[in-house]
Amino acid sequence: MSATPTGREAPDRGPRKALGLPAASALVIGSIIGTGVFALPSALAPYGPISLVAFAVVTLGALALALTFGSLAGRVPASGGPYVYAREAFGEFTGFLNAWSYWITAWAGNAAIVVAWVGYVEVFVNTGHRTGVSILIALVGLWIPAAVNLTGARNTGAFQVITTVLKFVPLVFMATVGLLFVESADFGPFNASGRSATGAISAAGAIALFSYLGLEAASVVAGRVREPRRNVPRATVYGTLVCAVVYILGTLAVFGTVPHGRLGDSSAPFTDAANNIFGGTWAGDVVAAAAIVSGIGALNGWTMLCAEMPYAAARDGLFPAAFARLRGADGVPVFGIVASTVLASLITVFSYTRFEDVFTKIVLLSVLTAVIPYLFSAAAQLYWLLLRGREGLGRGRLIRDATVAALAMAFSYWSIQGSGYQTVYYGLFVLLLGVPVYLWLKRDLGEYGERPARPATETHAPRTPPPTPAPRIPRQRGRLGNALRHHD
Repeated sequence: MSATPTGREAPDRGPRKALGLPAASALVIGSIIGTGVFALPSALAPYGPISLVAFAVVTLGALALALTFGSLAGRVPASGGPYVYAREAFGEFTGFLNAWSYWITAWAGNAAIVVAWVGYVEVFVNTGHRTGVSILIALVGLWIPAAVNLTGARNTGAFQVITTVLKFVPLVFMATVGLLFVESADFGPFNASGRSATGAISAAGAIALFSYLGLEAASVVAGRVREPRRNVPRATVYGTLVCAVVYILGTLAVFGTVPHGRLGDSSAPFTDAANNIFGGTWAGDVVAAAAIVSGIGALNGWTMLCAEMPYAAARDGLFPAAFARLRGADGVPVFGIVASTVLASLITVFSYTRFEDVFTKIVLLSVLTAVIPYLFSAAAQLYWLLLRGREGLGRGRLIRDATVAALAMAFSYWSIQGSGYQTVYYGLFVLLLGVPVYLWLKRDLGEYGERPARPATETHAPRTPPPTPAPRIPRQRGRLGNALRHHD
């Protein structure tokens, strides 16, 4: 990787806009479709086919979130996604908590992805699942995408497009041809969980939501996307729709081709489904290879998000300054990439040595910490829609957008409830660990605990270091302007 003469960020240069619509769409699809879809049928098997109902509910919620993020990205087309929306609507502390929560989602989610990825790698090597070798494979899977990201956004985007194409063909095949081989006897009891139907759908939905994490990917890296007001919303909505179709049909095919009694113990359910359909092992090996490519592509995209979110917060003084330093011609946030990959590596090693059900436990924690930024993003959309409505927004458009945002918010609450008490406990603990970090970052405040007032015409408060600023909501006069200034 090339470096600047000083090895530090150029003060007047922001991140390079290296991603067009195809790369941004590939980032959304590649971040959503990782190894989660390949491992999810096994995680949902204890609930039975009722989990397909949960998948349908989650899909509707994911589409509401995608539409909400698309609208927000058109309003504030800056890197940071949920962090920027929360900060602009509700102030710095809320913005920090969203950045902190999402950052945890990104690197903890990488640990979940790589655990599922190892299951497919071990179709070919370490078939005895020796723990030490599994850990080594997982670490290789985490650091290869980190190395790609360190070469710059252009290479990261190209790598994302290639891996998305390679993994999508086998998934579409399973989601179409696989349906021809479905047998009703393989589904098992409709509700195998022993819970009420509502409880089973809520619990399965919390796991299924992990499959859609990443739908906001284009908004998080909006500062690196060309024509972000146009391309980010399109990439977000279209990418989520494509993934939804493949997800539901592919999971249905696996449930109907692998006997329920075996599905829960499978570490590579799509491989087992392909082998049952065609006989032998060659078809399963092809699917396993596609899952390996898919996992690397997802890890590549999420490693980028691991660095972009804290970068956006750090340039505003709401994350440690090291995250805001860019290096090389493409402006690579090296510290964010390396630090997040180290943390993902640590939690992966810990999980293999301490957790029995590695994938599900990390999935639930990742879902919880992701839903918090989703919730605040939907709230920010409602906040701005109410203000715009007073300015003469068409009644039909206002009702439509407000309904979608309200559905996204309700879906976020439902997802938190379905995560379970233990997950909420640990998630809240991890979230509150950010409070001391925020206090440490604000240690240089003035006598009254406030930053000096900014001119009304300033659109972004450059802090150390000050790259290209992200736009803020324009200042308004009168009562609405006072409301916006109250939340700055």
